[in-house]
Amino acid sequence: MSTFGLERTLMPRSIAVVGASPRASSLGKFIRRNLEKAGFAGEVGIVNPNYASIDGEPVHPDIASLPFVPDLVVITAPAAAIPDIIAQAGARGAAGAVIISSGLGHGEGSIAAAVLDAARAHGVRIIGPNCLGIMFPALGLNASFAARHPALGSLALIAQSGAIAAAMVDWGAEKSIGFSGVVSVGDQLDVDVADLLDYFALDHRTRAILLYVESVKDARKFMSAARAAARVKPVVVVKSGRMPQGAKAAATHTGALAGSDAVYDAAFRRAGLLRVFDLRELFDCAELLGRPGCPPRGRNLAILTNGGGLGILAVDRLAELGGRAAALRNEVTARLDAVLPPIWSRTNPIDIAGDADQIRYVAALDILLGDRDSDAILVMNVETAVAPATDIAEAVAGRVSEHRERNGLLSKPVLATWAGTDRTVAPIFDKAQIPHFQTEDDAVRAFTYLVRHREATDALMATPLNVSSLFTPAVGAARKIVQGALKDNRAWLDPIEIAGLFTAYSIPIVPTLAARNAEDAVARAEPFLAQGQDVAVKILSRDISHKSDVGGVMLGLATRDEVRAAARAVIGRAMRAQPNARIDGVVIQPMIVRRSARELILGIADDPTFGPVVAFGRGGTAVEIVRDKALALPPLDLNLARDLVGRSEIARLLAAYRDVPAVPADAIPLTLVKLSRIASDLPEIHELDINPLLADESGVVALDARVAIRPPARMFAGQTRLAIRPYPTQWERRLQLKGGWRVDVRPMRPEDEPAVIALLRKVSPEDLRLRFLHPIKEFPHPFVARLTQLDYARAMAFVAIDPGTGEVIGIVRLHSDSHYEKAEYAILLRSDLKGRGLGWELMQLLIDYARAEGLTSLFGEVSNENTTMLTMCRELGFDVTSNSREPGISTVSLNLAPADGEPSRHRG
Repeated sequence: MSTFGLERTLMPRSIAVVGASPRASSLGKFIRRNLEKAGFAGEVGIVNPNYASIDGEPVHPDIASLPFVPDLVVITAPAAAIPDIIAQAGARGAAGAVIISSGLGHGEGSIAAAVLDAARAHGVRIIGPNCLGIMFPALGLNASFAARHPALGSLALIAQSGAIAAAMVDWGAEKSIGFSGVVSVGDQLDVDVADLLDYFALDHRTRAILLYVESVKDARKFMSAARAAARVKPVVVVKSGRMPQGAKAAATHTGALAGSDAVYDAAFRRAGLLRVFDLRELFDCAELLGRPGCPPRGRNLAILTNGGGLGILAVDRLAELGGRAAALRNEVTARLDAVLPPIWSRTNPIDIAGDADQIRYVAALDILLGDRDSDAILVMNVETAVAPATDIAEAVAGRVSEHRERNGLLSKPVLATWAGTDRTVAPIFDKAQIPHFQTEDDAVRAFTYLVRHREATDALMATPLNVSSLFTPAVGAARKIVQGALKDNRAWLDPIEIAGLFTAYSIPIVPTLAARNAEDAVARAEPFLAQGQDVAVKILSRDISHKSDVGGVMLGLATRDEVRAAARAVIGRAMRAQPNARIDGVVIQPMIVRRSARELILGIADDPTFGPVVAFGRGGTAVEIVRDKALALPPLDLNLARDLVGRSEIARLLAAYRDVPAVPADAIPLTLVKLSRIASDLPEIHELDINPLLADESGVVALDARVAIRPPARMFAGQTRLAIRPYPTQWERRLQLKGGWRVDVRPMRPEDEPAVIALLRKVSPEDLRLRFLHPIKEFPHPFVARLTQLDYARAMAFVAIDPGTGEVIGIVRLHSDSHYEKAEYAILLRSDLKGRGLGWELMQLLIDYARAEGLTSLFGEVSNENTTMLTMCRELGFDVTSNSREPGISTVSLNLAPADGEPSRHRG
């Protein structure tokens, strides 16, 4: 994890404020006052060489003269002085610094670079510069210049904007919603959003994380941390800068469609984050996530109201946002009949009439809380003279509280809207921790947030379908095509090369033949014409990417003479339009006529932040006008590809309608998976367009495609371009053990979940206790999913497989910090196979992997009862020491640094 040094930085026991002065506008003075007001109980010292005291409090000339070692240094000093302050703090033993000051510059030779050098030399973590500060109510810590101090709660806020952080704190105070921590990251010189996601994901005080993001610095680190955090708690993000003034120039339609914000949206979706689009929505999400309760199981909402019009508005909005009004079974309707007057609506929304009092509300609510067909309840009220709104709110809040006490984590979510009286009843709902909203629109949107969060979590935990049996790419042949074109200093593959590339990845493409001249074109077209097929003639030039723009395409040619004339015509037009272009002849393709075909676009685009993205949508000549597209980050599995298709508008036309047959269910998703493999295997491919891809009941076929290439630019450590590190096939191998026993070993895949469960069931309870350091009796899906769904950017697990049975018989794994320096390991073997050398070989493989990745050390925690493991660790060269925090546990560690004279290896 990237939490090195953050525990002492964010939860300090002592603080030095550097830069305070007697001036009323002094930020340092204001921060010192905030620390005092918030009730920070640790030691606080002020450092400023220009003053002996401030407001009667002693001031020290430098950090070295403080009577204590500060865990945290808060700096408001001039920019030029900060590198020396950081060096002093590090030399004294400080863990971290919050730099409020701005004006440190950027890049090589700047003050910021000098600050970072000083911090790294001493292991000091830096928050900022140019930030509001940090606030942790549990510690009474307000090391910021915010006007208000947040209340204690369960929301963590990470914001790139200090103004947004301050606004959220103010809003929380008004809504009685508190925070576990607030961090304004500023310029993110060191500690960034990803580091803090790692920190708050493990923080037991934090129930949910709120993000305000303007940009992402390191996409791979961000995606790794975001996916890990979203697996354990809700993460909500709002990003500014959604509407750029101009679109980037792109060589392909796919590139033009993949705008920056759309790629961020795809990244957030892939990470399992809940994206909202303004501060109001972020506040509403905080209102929800700061309250207890579990997410709804599905999209069915029951609406209980005393105002029919308000209920209908809520149902309309629910349908618009993709939710469903829960159906009322006959049994539920009968139970409601027994407690409601005959005039109730007998449908959802459940209108219990304008004269409803608290008794009627609670009677109906009791029935809906027990109804298995609704996933959540929205209770609404319009105040009448019959029953005060506050009395009804008190009764509803009491009944919901009782329901939670009885059902705990299984309690059904309940939301409230009291039209026109929200402020009056707000304290009642706040006390009962029931999310409440001023309008039905706000409440329904909030319900959809809960649904989206649940669906995102389920998607993160879903077991991917194995497609390895459906196609096996000829990667070597594809790579040879691309490398040949690069060697020729070309930026585009020609149509013949594209056909070869697609054949290597089993992507159907119309037969494509090259002809040097008009007579050669006739000869190439002859077999198609003989079968009664018309043909197309297209210009063949490695310098012309948009053939139609130069009149380089002629279609529907039925005779030899038409083909001859067309070939001469397109060559002549191309030469006139682009006199300097190399003309290699023409391409002959049979005309594909499919009456019910849908025209689609599929492709790969290159994003400067996240690298390759896969695009899908409606194709054809008007693709950039219609702009029906959806994006996803590779690598894709079949589930992710299905989701990508489902998010486009044209998805609805892929099913059967009228006399048009349906497209085979996975024909398009499987093609997207193949494109994803191309993006993973061939980083030289800069952009790729298939437009159109025809899809009908017989499957799919590419009619036209363009592929742009260039030498790959390294964006991330290891694999050069993908923000999500793909499956590392190069670590698949066969090991030979004692007695000639051979086992297959490969990196773990998400689809290994059933095999891992089978392994766990064949491990003795005692061995499970020694592995997990506590008894394990059940293996629920979320538990196993966390073991099998690896982020290869920070973790690795190797599974050993018996070739005879296909069973997983052992697992060894490591998980690194985000600096990719240190990693923790663990190992588990089938109990009946111990003593045959499998554990030793798996550990050797893991050590080889760690060294190849450039990691500096490998460590683990081993029960002192596990003497076999401790003995093996000593034989492998691990140091074994007692764990001072946990009696009965030993810490084992192995230095992976290369020996003198041995070159270090970096991840590739």
